[in-house]
Amino acid sequence: MVLMTIGEVANEAGVQPSTLRYYESIGLLPLAKRVGGKRRYTAEAIDRLGVIQIAKKAGFTLSEIKVLLSGFSETEPPSAQWKIMAQEKIEQVEALIERAQGMKRLLMEGLECECLRMEECANFINEAG
Repeated sequence: MVLMTIGEVANEAGVQPSTLRYYESIGLLPLAKRVGGKRRYTAEAIDRLGVIQIAKKAGFTLSEIKVLLSGFSETEPPSAQWKIMAQEKIEQVEALIERAQGMKRLLMEGLECECLRMEECANFINEAG
């Protein structure tokens, strides 16, 4: 089994060494083996970092990722837990998209406004009230 330094793993995964130390401290990465007092990782750490990065891109928080990686019960398969969490995340993303579309609409309407004062603008008055 090949053991890698924290710098090697960080470089391979495209993260800072401090990220690995932090992920260890919060339980996202298992504690690294120590050789001469220095952290040494197996290739599995790189795989796990890849999963973490993908989950972050999908919008999961670090605490949610921790559940995805290790929070499964003995009676429930990981795929079932994943489906539940993914559905919840999709609902959150849809709400975020709706909010962003509302923001865009308000900005677009504001671009068409020729009012001298925002307090008099029907676009803004209607949104506030």
